Amino acid sequence: MRNGFTTGSCAAAAAKAAIFMLLGGNKKQKIEIDTPAGIRYTPDIEEITMGENYVSCAVRKDSGDDPDVTNGILVYANVNVTAPDSPQLSHSDVVIDGGEGVGRVTRPGLDQPVGNAAINSVPRQMIEKEVREVMDLFDFHGSLNVIISVPGGVELAAKTFNPRLGIEGGISIIGTTGIVEPMSMKALIDTIRVELRQVKEMGASIAVVSPGNYGLDFMKEKYNYDLDKAVKCSNFIGDTIDIAAELGFTKLLLCGHIGKLIKVSGGIMNTHSKEGDCRMELMAAAAIKCGATPETLKGILDSLSTEEAYEFYLKEGIEKNCMISIMERIDYYLEKRAAGRLETACMVYSNRFGLLGVTKKAEAFLNEAKEEKYD
Repeated sequence: MRNGFTTGSCAAAAAKAAIFMLLGGNKKQKIEIDTPAGIRYTPDIEEITMGENYVSCAVRKDSGDDPDVTNGILVYANVNVTAPDSPQLSHSDVVIDGGEGVGRVTRPGLDQPVGNAAINSVPRQMIEKEVREVMDLFDFHGSLNVIISVPGGVELAAKTFNPRLGIEGGISIIGTTGIVEPMSMKALIDTIRVELRQVKEMGASIAVVSPGNYGLDFMKEKYNYDLDKAVKCSNFIGDTIDIAAELGFTKLLLCGHIGKLIKVSGGIMNTHSKEGDCRMELMAAAAIKCGATPETLKGILDSLSTEEAYEFYLKEGIEKNCMISIMERIDYYLEKRAAGRLETACMVYSNRFGLLGVTKKAEAFLNEAKEEKYD
């Protein structure tokens, strides 16, 4: 599959092209930069505007084969002189900021402090490195403003994690390697880390995590808890436990639908179906322990969903004992993954049947989480 290039690489390339044209006086149709991954990037330069003390231009983002909502956007750099060229200056400033369509950080715990443009550290380093190389080439000793903008970034941001992370007004300029790897799990895990770090820095000691949005209404109605405040861990249960421990959380409460969390009862810590789908086998295993008939076991194994399988528990009257068994196994594997680094608990529910089971510490953890005051 074909790699692409990050918004950080686009911003650095556009900034380099802009300063080249500003100091050299001639248009450039292509530019070349180094990415932190060691791969050279040579994009076309578009939308060139040249003024007396500024140049603006853009690079079109190519995400390769990654299904990225920012693929094809134009990332602009406007570079303007803020101080006269003077050999006597001991230091030339390169001030980097965000313009239209680049978000602003409004909550702590992100790569940039509150108030800054959401241009992450590595893209800032890339931009400054490329700009200073051109300044040295032309022996320019003045100072510069570099404004990165993405027209349409506000609308694009609604399709990303930015609103949830507390980045308002546009997308982020990101990337640690400068390249986009198709279908990268790392990007999702990095997002989980950011969300957990934010919650920790706002004062939480309990990490409440959920694979997704299933059960939002149930948790609000039964426990008056808004799962939207929970960190979404997707399929990465094990990685989330590891990250929470690294960040210093003392407790973790996992809340989720039986369809995902039944897998944890078998020790599966990445619940994506491509990693393993033994939901019915695990439902059947619990039924065997509780004395289910062969007909019930066959019905469970032939079921298309965990909720359909649960109906067979109900028909035979073994639902309570089955869920006790399942929750004991979930508790065992969560504690095994945590390895004493933090305490864990779990709540499992169903869209149709409501709360199905809890581990021994779960409700106490939830009550404690509800009492914690953070925004």
